[in-house]
Amino acid sequence: MNKKSIIVSVSNDLSHDQRVAKVCNSLHLQGYEILLVGRKLKDSPNIQRDYKTHRIKLMFNRGALFYAEFNIRLFFYLLFKKTDVFHSNDLDTLLANWFLALFKRKKIVYDTHEYFTGVPEIQNRPIVKWIWTLIEKIIFPKLKTVFTVNNSIANLYDNDYGNRPKVLRNLPTNHQIIKTKNRKDLNLPSNKIVVILQGAGINVDRGSEELVEAISNSDNIFLCVVGGGDVIPILKKRIELDQSLSKKVMFIDKLPYEEMMQYTLNSNVGVSLDKDTNINYKFSLPNKIFDYMKAGIPTLATDLVEVSNVISKYEVGLSIKDLEPDTIISGIEKLSKQQTEGFFANNFSKALFDLNWEKESEVLIESYKKLW
Repeated sequence: MNKKSIIVSVSNDLSHDQRVAKVCNSLHLQGYEILLVGRKLKDSPNIQRDYKTHRIKLMFNRGALFYAEFNIRLFFYLLFKKTDVFHSNDLDTLLANWFLALFKRKKIVYDTHEYFTGVPEIQNRPIVKWIWTLIEKIIFPKLKTVFTVNNSIANLYDNDYGNRPKVLRNLPTNHQIIKTKNRKDLNLPSNKIVVILQGAGINVDRGSEELVEAISNSDNIFLCVVGGGDVIPILKKRIELDQSLSKKVMFIDKLPYEEMMQYTLNSNVGVSLDKDTNINYKFSLPNKIFDYMKAGIPTLATDLVEVSNVISKYEVGLSIKDLEPDTIISGIEKLSKQQTEGFFANNFSKALFDLNWEKESEVLIESYKKLW
């Protein structure tokens, strides 16, 4: 019997998307033939996977022209590829995949990583939002196999279209990260509480501005920011205005996962301080809180429903009601003290026994088996 083939599409450059990589790897291990398609950026690092990958070169890298060009190029690239399933990630790849699935009479699977029409980038752009909403309204109700990242977002789609996605959380694998570097190697202070904020979406309204302000009032806390996002230049300008902050805050650009986790493993507390300013932040369940657990450090988080449910159920951190400097500082100090006393050790083990990709991916694998 020939292997079933799957073409997975995503609009990023493949290098830092942990969710898509885990989905592809799980399906590959089940014997499916995988082709992962994304886009090529000037600074895209080389990647090595156990399955085929392809990056599409584009003239435009942002805005309406990017989305139009990407979908057109994606459509024509996939048009001449043989596959049994088109696996679309997020609304910005769905249109091309939907037309091809119809034209070729193939299966389509959709994985929506967020409530796409609620992203803050399009809330003040009514025409752009109308276009994306129209695409979603036409296609989403017709989809038979849909995944999303948590129950809250699944409920939103169910309310909108009467089509509830299966929940496939972006949980860490059981692969153990070995600590190969110490604080000295990473230029982290040995005599301070090290707080880490990590991720690819360190953006405005995700609490980093308030975090930096809080750190400015403490001589005992050092902040390490690893990753990228639109708020990073704002934070750097803030530090330029107060040179004392330059000794309290470190910025590290996006790193491969294993390298990033070296900073996590050398930290005392991880933070996830999203604000309830839009529906995606309100219902977010960031990857970073699971990475913090994996590194054995507690999480200080804002009191948002999905994150708070995990923190309270497994007792792996602290949820706070506001982002006042005193609240942030006292929360960090409390968690650091509890961490030093070994309060969380068993809790992390219990949480990761339940919250791991190996268990979660069963939802994905069983859904694929039911396609035929």
